[in-house]
Amino acid sequence: MTTADELINLVRTYNPRSNEALLRDAYTFGAEMHEGQFRHSGEPYFTHPIAVTCILAEQQMDDATLITALLHDTIEDTKASFSEVEQRFGREIADLVDGVTKLTNLQLNSTQTKQAENFRKLFMATSRDLRVTLVKLADRLHNMRTIKSMRPEKQVQKARETMDIFAPLAGRMGMQWMREELEDLSFRVINPEGRNSIIRRFITLQRETGDVVQKITADMRVELERAEIQADVVGRAKKPYSIWRKMQEKDQGFSRLSDIYGFRIIVATEADCYRVLGAIHQRWRAVPGRFKDYISQPKSNGYRSIHTTVSGRDGKRVEVQIRTREMHEVAETGVAAHWSYKNGERVENRFAVDPVHWISALTERLDEDQDHDEFLEAVKLEMYTDQVFCFTPKGDVIKLPRGATPIDFAYAIHTRIGSACVGAKVDGLRVPLWTRLKNGQSVDIVTAEGQTPQATWIDIAVTGRAKTAIRRSLKDEDRERFIRLGRELARVAFENVGKSATVKALRTAAKALALDDADDMLYRLGSAELTGRAVVRAIYPELNERHGDEVDQKRAVVGLAPDQVQQRSACCQPVPGERILGITYRGQGVMVHAIDCEALIDYEDQPERWIDLQWQDGTHSAVNTVTFDATITNDAGVLGRICTLIGEQNANISDLRFIDRKPDYYRLLIDVDLRDAEHLHRVMTALEAESNVSSIARYRDPGLASTGRKTSFGVQAQG
Repeated sequence: MTTADELINLVRTYNPRSNEALLRDAYTFGAEMHEGQFRHSGEPYFTHPIAVTCILAEQQMDDATLITALLHDTIEDTKASFSEVEQRFGREIADLVDGVTKLTNLQLNSTQTKQAENFRKLFMATSRDLRVTLVKLADRLHNMRTIKSMRPEKQVQKARETMDIFAPLAGRMGMQWMREELEDLSFRVINPEGRNSIIRRFITLQRETGDVVQKITADMRVELERAEIQADVVGRAKKPYSIWRKMQEKDQGFSRLSDIYGFRIIVATEADCYRVLGAIHQRWRAVPGRFKDYISQPKSNGYRSIHTTVSGRDGKRVEVQIRTREMHEVAETGVAAHWSYKNGERVENRFAVDPVHWISALTERLDEDQDHDEFLEAVKLEMYTDQVFCFTPKGDVIKLPRGATPIDFAYAIHTRIGSACVGAKVDGLRVPLWTRLKNGQSVDIVTAEGQTPQATWIDIAVTGRAKTAIRRSLKDEDRERFIRLGRELARVAFENVGKSATVKALRTAAKALALDDADDMLYRLGSAELTGRAVVRAIYPELNERHGDEVDQKRAVVGLAPDQVQQRSACCQPVPGERILGITYRGQGVMVHAIDCEALIDYEDQPERWIDLQWQDGTHSAVNTVTFDATITNDAGVLGRICTLIGEQNANISDLRFIDRKPDYYRLLIDVDLRDAEHLHRVMTALEAESNVSSIARYRDPGLASTGRKTSFGVQAQG
C-alpha cells in the first residue's frame, strides 16, 4: 500500500507547492474512517482510495481533487458526515466528496427510463464541478483493474456498465488512454476468448514478421531527420478491443484487417505538424479517405491532432497521429488538463477546454422538456459518435455526428431553417434529404415559405436537436386535431354518467387537474395522455363509487388462497363471463388468463402452476379494459361517431392509438372499459353495424403474457 510520504512525493514531482499538511491529514482521516473494512480481495479497504488518488496524481490534478479521492467513500461507507468533512477540510472538498457519493449511488445499469434519469442526474452533478466525474472515472478504473475478486455475475454486470457508460464518458472527456483501458478491462471480462484470440494472433504475427512497430518507427525517424524536423516518434499495436471492434464493424478476419498499428509523432510547433505530414506523405502513400485535420477543426473536448493512414513497410497500413506537446497533453488528459500543475503553478495550456464551456457543449439541448427516450438519445449522440465537419455556403463550419443528413445540418444552423427545408445541395449537386454527409462537404439548404416538417423526417434525422424540433413541430401541428378529438371524448365520457361537457364543466375539470386551461386538458385527452374517466372524476368523484349490489373488485375472482394477489393478463384481457384460469408467478402472484389464451401453451409442461378460477357472481364494475383492433374509413366525423357509439353502450374509452394511417383508411387500437362478456358483445355488435367500420376485432397479443398493462398486482384474492 502506498504510504502518505510516497503519495506526497508523487504529488511534489509536479506540484512542489502542494499542501503537504492537508494531504497528510486527509490520508490519516481516510485511514481512520476505513479502519477494519476490507475489499473482496481481502486487502484493507483504504488501499482503494489511495490507488484512485495515485491515478489522479499521475494526471497532475490539484490538491482538492486528490483529497476528494482519498475521502470519496468516507461519507457513504463510514461514520464520517458531510459536516465533519466540511469542518476539517473545507466546503469545496466536502461538496466534491458529496458529489462523488451521489454519483456512486446512481444505478446506471437499470431500465432505459431509469438510465435516462440517471444520465440527467450525472450531468447535473458534472455541471457543478467536473472534478466529481474525474474522481468517479478513476474510481471505476481501479475497480476494473481489481475486478477479479468479485463474483463472476457481478464482474459481467460491472463490465457492461463500464463499456456502455464510463468508457464512452472518459472518451468524451478527452481521456482516450482511460477509455481504451476501461474498454480492454471490460472486454477481458465480457469476452475473454475473443480477447485471447486477438492476443494469440498478435504473437503469431510478430513471430512471422518481427517487431514491425520498431522497424516502422525507425523508418519514420530517418525521414524526419532527413527533413531536419525534431520530433518524438512512438509506435504501438492497438488494444485488443479496438481491433475486435474493427473486425466486427468491417466484418473482416484478423488477417485482412489493416492499420492495427498506430504511431504518434510529437513536435514543437503547429507548423512542424504540417511539415511532418508532408514528409510522411512524401515517403509513404496516403490511404484515401483516411485523413482528418483536428488541428484546424478541433473536437469539442479540446482534442487537436492530424490523423492520416499510410501504407507503410511491406504494404501494412499504419495510422499516424501528429501533434505538438501542448496538444499531446490535452489528448492524454482531456479536460483534466485544465487543472494540471507543473512546478507548483497551474499550467495555462491554450488548448485545454474550460470545463464550463465543455459542460455547456455536452448538455446543450438536453433540456428538461424532453422525454426520457429523447434525452437518452441526445446523450448517446453526444458521447458515442464521431463527428463530421461540413461547410455552409459562407464557409462556416457545422459539426455533426457521423451519419448526419442535410436535415440535421439545417436544424444545426437554426430551427427555422430546418422546419422550412424542402431540399439540399451538397457540393453544388441536388441530393435527397436522407443523404449521409461526409467530412468537408459544402451543404446548401433550400427552403420554402409555408413548408412544415414531415413525419418521415423523424427516421431520416440523426441528431437529438433535429428529432426534438421535428417532434415538437408535428405535435404543435396536431394540437388542434387532438383538441377536437378530446372534446368529443369528453362529451362521451360526461354523457356516460348523465352529465354534459359544458364549457364551465371543462374549465372546472382542468383547474381540478392542475392544468393550464380547458384546451390543454382536451389536448391531453385527445392525445391519450389523459382518460375521459379521469376528467369526469375530477369534478364528479362520487359518480365513480359503485352501488352495494355490484361485485367488489377485491372479490372479483374466486379460487385463490387468502394471501395471493391476482392480475388480469394483458395478453388476453379476460372479462367476467369468460372461463378463466390462473398461472402462478413466484413473488408476484397469479396472472388470470382466458381459457383459450394462446400464451397458455408456454405453460403446458408446468401443471403445478395452473389454478382453476372463476368470476364472482353478480354485477361487475366497468373497469375491465379490452382492446379493440378497428379499421375505419378516413372521412370527416367518423372517429367522433365511433366514440359516440361506444358511449351509447355505457362504455368508456380509456385510450386510443393510431397504428396505421392510409389515405382512405385508419387502423387504430381502442381501449374500452367494460363490465363483462355481455357488455363486450353489445359494444362489438354496435361497432360492426356501423357502415364506416371496415373491421372490428378483439386485439390479443401473446407477447404480453407476463406484463400488466392497465392493471397492477395488489388486489387481495378471496377464497
